[in-house]
Amino acid sequence: MVTEETVQRHSDGRIARGERTRDAIVEAHAGLLREGVLKPTAKVIAERAGVSPRTLWLNFKDLETLLEATTAYWLDADAALRRPIDAELPLPQRIELYCDQRVSRLEHIAPAARSSGLGEPFSVALQRSRHEHVERSLQDLDATFGPELEAAGADRTILADALFAASSWPAWSSLRDDLGLDVDAAAAILRTTLSRLLGA
Repeated sequence: MVTEETVQRHSDGRIARGERTRDAIVEAHAGLLREGVLKPTAKVIAERAGVSPRTLWLNFKDLETLLEATTAYWLDADAALRRPIDAELPLPQRIELYCDQRVSRLEHIAPAARSSGLGEPFSVALQRSRHEHVERSLQDLDATFGPELEAAGADRTILADALFAASSWPAWSSLRDDLGLDVDAAAAILRTTLSRLLGA
């Protein structure tokens, strides 16, 4: 006799298996981006995840749905790297802490950012992800350098925008990809730029 408990157990098992499959697909997609495969096909992603393309599309109805899940994965990973910085610490120490954390996060997000640049004009999910990263960066700058921003008075917005531009992904990409600098050299430029903007 099939009991309600048995049906529920089977249902729970199917849900768990489905979640594991979706997680495997997203992790496969992210892993390919890390390896420099910036625009992997569904076939390649499915192979990496150990599933068939049909299974991939049964779990994600289209590319946009897959991108939503993958950008959520990167946003969650980025959030795990965020650490509050006490705005009462001396400014040079805050700059050092902020830059150390920012560099770590920029290097971590680099594969996704490079891939996103190829598809963002055509994807709402990628556009939303970029806006979320921008908002996080603005929040972090405001929380870390609030006293200096307030002291800027009428120039507050200009200073905030300058700090954001200096520590943004496009600026970091220019240092790392266009100029070919290693992480330490690029980080030194970031620290110097923020120090000068903040008058440290």
